[in-house]
Amino acid sequence: MRPGDTVAVVSPSGPPSADLLRRGVERLTSLGLKVVVGAHALDRQHLDYLAGDDTARAADLQAAWCDPAVSGVFCCRGGYGAGRLLGLLDWDAMRAAGPKVLLGSSDITALHNAFAIELGVSTLHGPMAACDPIAGDDEGPEPRTWESLREALFGTRTLARGDRVLAPGRAEGVLSGGNLSLLASMCGTRWQPSFAGRIAFLEDIGEEPYRVDRMLTQLLQAGAFDGVRGIALGSWVDCGDPYLVLEDRLKPLGVPILAGLPVGHGTPQMSVWLGALGVIDTESCSLTGVTRNQEQAR
Repeated sequence: MRPGDTVAVVSPSGPPSADLLRRGVERLTSLGLKVVVGAHALDRQHLDYLAGDDTARAADLQAAWCDPAVSGVFCCRGGYGAGRLLGLLDWDAMRAAGPKVLLGSSDITALHNAFAIELGVSTLHGPMAACDPIAGDDEGPEPRTWESLREALFGTRTLARGDRVLAPGRAEGVLSGGNLSLLASMCGTRWQPSFAGRIAFLEDIGEEPYRVDRMLTQLLQAGAFDGVRGIALGSWVDCGDPYLVLEDRLKPLGVPILAGLPVGHGTPQMSVWLGALGVIDTESCSLTGVTRNQEQAR
């Protein structure tokens, strides 16, 4: 992206705070971006965990993606609800609109995975407009999160460093994945994840180790990890000590596993491109990525 580009802020999942959204829009504007907010971004409905009706949320998302004046579609927050939109989107129309930036994390994993399968585009896993790391307070956004997002949007490379190695080595491939719960929930659908020939990125929040085990087992039994080249593990906020089960379930795959990356939930939240070329190097405990379209990365 470039300063002066227009981004649309939408709410595909949970309802955002109006105050956080206002501050987030101000932060994004300070990057030199022109910001428009989806018509239904602050909607509510009888299911209070959703930001408005499914049809309205899908309409905002599709309208933003198909608008030729919009260069990026930034999500307000996660929570729950993005997966409910996948069958409502006109994928042919969105495919015809061409590539642009989709930014989000957590529940937005459902969109990251579906956009990769349906549209073949890279998407940006990172902090969201109406969440604390970006909206921040009077002192501004969280500095490391903000700098990582700025570099991912306007630079050519991204970098995140982990703090532990579960299996040593170096691996290169297109980076795919996101929130473990969402990836497991997509098994058995037309958007079932596959890490064949890729680096798998996984993170989660608020899941006990046995539930992490259950979701990994589901993905393993569904064949999602068949042919994986390496694994990058992000944050596991409020998940107890997940590393015993992560090692138990993933180390037998025989690929390099880098862990402790500050990507996902928590602070800081570093930004990484999914659907673009990534490299994990356990000697330097680093995950590096290149900002480019998925087709170029292949």
